[in-house]
Amino acid sequence: MPPGARSQTCDVLIAGGGPAGASAALALLRQGATVVVADPGRRQEWKPGESLSAQAGPLLDGLGVLDRVTSGPHTQCSGNDSAWGESLLTGSHALLDPLGPGWHLDRLRFDQVLLQAAHDAGARQRHCQVRSLERHAGHWRITLGEDTILARYVIDATGASASVARRIGAQVRRDDRLVALVARLPSGAVHRDVLRTSLVESVPFGWWYTAPLPGGTALVMAMTDADVAARHRLHRPEVWWRELTATTHVRARLRLRVTSTPPPVELRIVRAATSSACPAAGPGWAAVGDAATASDPIAARGITTALATGISAADAVRSDADGVDGPLLRYAERVEAVHTEYLLARAVCYGIERRWDTPFWTRRRVEPGTRLPAARA
Repeated sequence: MPPGARSQTCDVLIAGGGPAGASAALALLRQGATVVVADPGRRQEWKPGESLSAQAGPLLDGLGVLDRVTSGPHTQCSGNDSAWGESLLTGSHALLDPLGPGWHLDRLRFDQVLLQAAHDAGARQRHCQVRSLERHAGHWRITLGEDTILARYVIDATGASASVARRIGAQVRRDDRLVALVARLPSGAVHRDVLRTSLVESVPFGWWYTAPLPGGTALVMAMTDADVAARHRLHRPEVWWRELTATTHVRARLRLRVTSTPPPVELRIVRAATSSACPAAGPGWAAVGDAATASDPIAARGITTALATGISAADAVRSDADGVDGPLLRYAERVEAVHTEYLLARAVCYGIERRWDTPFWTRRRVEPGTRLPAARA
């Protein structure tokens, strides 16, 4: 051990402090485990991933943090509208959902409050990444910065990179090369009376998404494959803006004016590909959230799945520690089954849109359960 290094012990080391890692920490702490959360703590001014389904409410309530994490700047989502498979706009309203409305989140605030709840419940936080880990005699020896953690279990909440699971030996199956070209339109570019619903509009190169954000801004995303984005030069703000103002329903929803120059926005390119860890768990470890199963944003299940897998993995770890036979194996099997079900639903969803024979759409015209053809690099 290097001079000055420290050694600590815990029951569970969680790599990643997003919703999946924080929910796993909260569930484990309520079961009496000692937990260390290793999270670099790098936070941007804003991040995409603002939609929270009403289905997340019972999960947050079960963790005892529903009021805490949904109060503040977040706003209710009244429903979802889409122009998909036809030019007409159709929608669903939250009044018809037995769980009620969901939320449009200040995503950074949501993540911060959820992680702070875990800290307040007793989680020890380390602002660093896992540098290395080795398994010895039923325990993990994990290097964090200059320090070493000895833990009985490791939970990978590092997102779609699944960096810890891959070091342990799991494979990450990537199904496509979907990317999101995302911008947050400033309040001056968005009409203040915009509807409190999310909106999806399909176009030949992929689809657009927009949702109102707290504070009067709006999130806008162009979704397509990486090679299609490069071919159309969508990474250039002026091209992205031109395509946005050529939409029908998104443009009308935001009440955008057609101008030659876009408003000053920061355009980000974010990976949004479908992927899964195989396996999602093994002796002494489990993957949660996107590290276990990452889905196309059209499924609108990211945060809910993060919370659900975090809680489920915590239960599996507790059962394994109590000597129950095979809970981590069963957890991995459930994750695989959920991912397979998602692939079936995704094929049905994309199969509805038949108006365009462009690369993005033809790649997605597959039989349910079939992996998508690979996009060109």
